[in-house]
Amino acid sequence: MSVPSETSPANTDVTFTNVGAMRWWHRGVFASQTAYVTLALVALIVIMSFASPYFLTEGNLQNVAKNFSFIAIATLGITFVIITGGIDLSVGSLMCFAAMITSMVMTSLSTPGMPLSSLFVHLAADGKTVVANVPGLILIVSVLAGLAVSLMVGLINGVCVALLGLSPFVTTLGMLSIVRGLGYVISNGKGSFPGGPDADYFYALTQGDVYGVPAPFIYLILLALLMALVLHHTTFGRHVFAIGGNEKAAELTGVSVPRVKIEVYVVGALAAGLQGIIISGWLGSAPANMATSYELNVIAAAVIGGANLAGGIGGPLGAIVGCVLLEVIRNGLVLAQVNSYWQQTLVGVIIIAAVLVDRIRARLM
Repeated sequence: MSVPSETSPANTDVTFTNVGAMRWWHRGVFASQTAYVTLALVALIVIMSFASPYFLTEGNLQNVAKNFSFIAIATLGITFVIITGGIDLSVGSLMCFAAMITSMVMTSLSTPGMPLSSLFVHLAADGKTVVANVPGLILIVSVLAGLAVSLMVGLINGVCVALLGLSPFVTTLGMLSIVRGLGYVISNGKGSFPGGPDADYFYALTQGDVYGVPAPFIYLILLALLMALVLHHTTFGRHVFAIGGNEKAAELTGVSVPRVKIEVYVVGALAAGLQGIIISGWLGSAPANMATSYELNVIAAAVIGGANLAGGIGGPLGAIVGCVLLEVIRNGLVLAQVNSYWQQTLVGVIIIAAVLVDRIRARLM
């Protein structure tokens, strides 16, 4: 009888060095579209710093930070919607509507003789000067009014999509028209201006800065941190990603899909409303045509930053990077004295290029 040798296959450890191996473009910073766009942004900043001596000046960097913040907050909100596989085309109209409501409520409550105004203001001894009963209260009520209409619009969008089963594209496209039309109806096609004793507070909170850092940029960073916390460290965030990854599987595991969908549309609407209120403070008014076509810039920024329109992918970092890239392009074109109309062309090219690079990377997996 033969004795098995020490090198018998039964005693030899078998290893598979190729199993689990990942290509370099699937590891580390190259693992997401956001990383590629960030590298492109850094390269663009370097190029612009050489192309124009004014690009890296303190004043210009403050302008860049302020300007991209004017769409970035709404982009954070719509990223929630896109992660679930939805879309919201009404954000631009809602920015305008929320801003108009805020301005009109502020002016109305500050005008003696108008309904409820006696609860908020009174005339000084000279009989002309309007004085707030409680400084800041009119501002708070006005902003809450703007956010309230935003919440209602988001709730309607969410119910139509999640409970009635309507297409997100068709629903929010219709809402875009409805909200914009309502804005023209209540304003008669005219702009509204924040007024009254709390107007200075309003402008300070929307136009002001803290040690040279624009207030809108500070709000953006705080909201981005909150979004990151919610998406990655709460049950709600996990449910959002689960629905975007596989809605049927998420439902089978006990996720309340309709409730989560309604909530993300509400979040997106509130972000758009807040964005519009901030923009109106910067403009000093809320014109009836404010934020026209902003939904295209907001969605473009989210997609460029890595949010997948099919759902399941997205985050605050990508949303901010996409917004910064768009603003650097716009700012760079201005400094280079290039026709600003080229911006839309370049944005389209970047969207296609960003998605194409991500698709190529996925096929090479």
